[in-house]
Amino acid sequence: MIERRIPRVHDLAPLMQFKRPEFHARTRRLAAATSIADLRIIAKRVTPKAPFDYTDGAAEGEVSLSRARQAFEDIEFHPSVLRDVSRVDTTREVLGKTSALPFGIAPTGFTRMMQTEGERAGATAAEAAGIPFTLSTMGTTSIEDVAAAAPGGRNWFQLYMWTDRDRSLALVDRAQAAGYDTLMVTVDTPVGGARLRDVKNGFSIPPALTPKTILNALPRPAWWINFLTTEPLAFASLDRWSGTVAALIDTMFDPTVGPDEVRFIREQWKGKLVVKGIQSVADARLAVELGADAIILSNHGGRQLDRAPIPFHLLPAVVREVGAEVEVHLDTGIMNGADIVASVALGANFTLIGRAYLYGLMAGGRQGVDRAIDILSGEIRRTMKLLGVASLNELEPRHVTQLARLVPYAQPTGDDVPSRP
Repeated sequence: MIERRIPRVHDLAPLMQFKRPEFHARTRRLAAATSIADLRIIAKRVTPKAPFDYTDGAAEGEVSLSRARQAFEDIEFHPSVLRDVSRVDTTREVLGKTSALPFGIAPTGFTRMMQTEGERAGATAAEAAGIPFTLSTMGTTSIEDVAAAAPGGRNWFQLYMWTDRDRSLALVDRAQAAGYDTLMVTVDTPVGGARLRDVKNGFSIPPALTPKTILNALPRPAWWINFLTTEPLAFASLDRWSGTVAALIDTMFDPTVGPDEVRFIREQWKGKLVVKGIQSVADARLAVELGADAIILSNHGGRQLDRAPIPFHLLPAVVREVGAEVEVHLDTGIMNGADIVASVALGANFTLIGRAYLYGLMAGGRQGVDRAIDILSGEIRRTMKLLGVASLNELEPRHVTQLARLVPYAQPTGDDVPSRP
């Protein structure tokens, strides 16, 4: 028989732990976010449909993006136990300088359309965290303004080769003059991908005020107030644009770009050169021959060719081929610090985050970007400790198995091909 009694005050005292309430809505909701997925939910709630879908979506059926994310889920970690992991080192040497974490912020277009603080929030958050920030040619803050916002940060510039070569070279000169130490040349955009969400939403610059967009804006007044009461959109590469996103992309992307253009940029640029958009071992080798200091395995976040190769699956083969000659970086599909740890274990020198950063930006401006970086940093540290490694340099392929879900069919031989009647 259990004996019962009336609780005494000194018994209840340890249980009564009241926290000071947080009255600031943004701070409260960001503090409650424990994952990038949580930030995405907040972002969707506070951002109009067109800019949110531009960030969240991909090309055509969005197969490339879903496969890239699935690849990170289809891994098995192999931890070691009885290791001293009381302290872990997350620093990484990247292109001659130290990054506090094994990831940086990828180039993203139209960023101030997602949230008015835009690239300034990304650059200053990266500066505070000690990681690189990359400004896109299609960014919505000028090269000089980003440099001024984060003068102590490590700023990289991403270049699309325009049909107007003089304009491309002018951007290179401006980035060099502003102190950017790395130029990232994107090579997977002969044309823009078919981003069907943007077509259906009529995504334009500036956003058009139609009955549909006004109705969508009603529950999101803060976004429109910020947009309408701050400076008009200016781009890293041009002063203004009035038209659809698709038209701007067609203006910027050049289907004639070849090895000679990359070779020429290599001759002009005095800093580190990165080639982004590598999707095969052969093209990784070509980029090395053209003088790249690093390559980025990327299918453009699934936003160009749908059903493109999965960068994470390609990583081991590329590292074997060129890893001793150049740094191998990786992006597309990273939504968790464990994804980053797995990439480093399989040989990636560095990784880049795009959507994960933008979800934080949309959820809470600079404060939201800080939260996204903090979430990923915590996941990296926890995963390392659970794997039994105290530094990134201890990570090895033995720590990760890529589980097979998509297995290619055997290529047909001559004997397998049926003869014609």
